[in-house]
Amino acid sequence: MEKANLSSLQLYRCFACGYCKFTSDFVDYNCPSYKRFRFETYFAGGRLWLMYAWLNGEISWSENLANIIYTCTTCKNCVEHCPMGFNQDIVNWITSVRGEVIERGLAPPNIRDFLENIRKYGNPWGKSKSGREAWTKNVSVRKFKPTDDYLLYVGCLASYDNRAQEIAKSLVEILNDTGISFGILGNEENCDGNEVFMLGEKGLYQLLAEQNIKKFKELSVKRIITLSPHSYNIMRNEYPKLGGTFEVLHYTQLLHDLIKSGKIKLSKTEVKVTYHDPCFLGRYNWIYETPREILRSIPGLELLEMRRNRGNSFCCGGGSGNFIMDLLGGSEDSPNRVRVREAYETGAKVLAVACPSCMVMFESALKDEEMEEKLVVRDISEIIRDSCRK
Repeated sequence: MEKANLSSLQLYRCFACGYCKFTSDFVDYNCPSYKRFRFETYFAGGRLWLMYAWLNGEISWSENLANIIYTCTTCKNCVEHCPMGFNQDIVNWITSVRGEVIERGLAPPNIRDFLENIRKYGNPWGKSKSGREAWTKNVSVRKFKPTDDYLLYVGCLASYDNRAQEIAKSLVEILNDTGISFGILGNEENCDGNEVFMLGEKGLYQLLAEQNIKKFKELSVKRIITLSPHSYNIMRNEYPKLGGTFEVLHYTQLLHDLIKSGKIKLSKTEVKVTYHDPCFLGRYNWIYETPREILRSIPGLELLEMRRNRGNSFCCGGGSGNFIMDLLGGSEDSPNRVRVREAYETGAKVLAVACPSCMVMFESALKDEEMEEKLVVRDISEIIRDSCRK
């Protein structure tokens, strides 16, 4: 596994360990794909072992191997709990092998179509670029100007998915109320490239990133607000390597500052809420307390923690494009279904999220679990907007 820089000794140590399959208290399985399928091939060590064998010609390519490789959501649970000190190497190994799969022209049809749609249309659904700003029809928001303080990067999900669009609208309403100077790119916005990066298509990722960086610089963008933790992650951690040095904020960071400064006034809201940590906000960028502090700032709101939280949180299953492909779906052990049950067990009436991907996954899970009358999923921006308006 030359490109992944993985030695046979590291591989053996990883496979023989298996510690990352579990929660830190060993009560449950914390690797989403292992939880779903319960085979050793679906946790980090088993997956890497098969990848290594394939690259060395010991096993042949197959549809089953492809499924094993791409059911990893790159949630970083294995990195968080690795006692061997491999740290970020595990995710890098997996994305590197995915890159090799793509270079050899072996990407499964759903992965190939996902990437090709982004290449052609700038979004994974293959929808028209002219429809990217359709969500703004009944919202007061304008195109970004060089004199604006912030560029609001909306992202693919909040541009095209009906439920995720509501998140964008609620955030825009809050920012308008505070008088902040901001704008969007509208139909000129392009995919951020995070899922492309995680799927191993580094050439397409670089093309997207360079196009976005060029556009941002042409418009004299200095500060970027992202709706999605996925966008935040790639723009904050990978764009600088290509010359894209911007101040990047996830919207919860900005709301937190606005609440602390008194620019957002919150009304009493008596409700029990539990919060789900998004992987790309939490494990990738260590933002755990900011969303919780926002929720606690609402008078009357009671914040209840799920047993698995912060670094020990359980992935919704939407990473690496699974918010569309849902390779872990179809079972009561699907990560999103497991997680909404955990949320309900806290006694909360609201499952708060800070990620459009999580929103989409949990909305689907509530239907599958027939829990739509028991629990509601709300983005933090929606909770804050409603508290302000109340």
